[in-house]
Amino acid sequence: MKILSIRLKNLHSLRGEWHIPFNEGALLNAGIFAITGPTGAGKSTVLDAVTLALYGEISRQSENGEVMSHHTGECWAEVEFETNGKQYRSRWGQTRARQKSDGKLQNHEMTLAELPSGYIIG
Repeated sequence: MKILSIRLKNLHSLRGEWHIPFNEGALLNAGIFAITGPTGAGKSTVLDAVTLALYGEISRQSENGEVMSHHTGECWAEVEFETNGKQYRSRWGQTRARQKSDGKLQNHEMTLAELPSGYIIG
């Protein structure tokens, strides 16, 4: 499996939307790379986004078991990847009621789509 891109919104300390494209720009031909930064910068959160999108869970404990950034109403993680010559998008998402920061936490949803059609296969 080759990861093509990671997208995330409001996970842990990374508020707002983030996109890391591995299939364009400097990372296209980088081969090997490192995720670096100071404590609290979001390095582990990027890895959490991958495991959430692919498996629906993370390995490390978070406050109250939640991954959503404080004072937000929705979060999601999305990974586009290639395997056996086909491309897919795996997505995990969770909201609070009415997408309000004080709303009750709703059940998460996961989808797997074939690309480029976007046809949902799971």
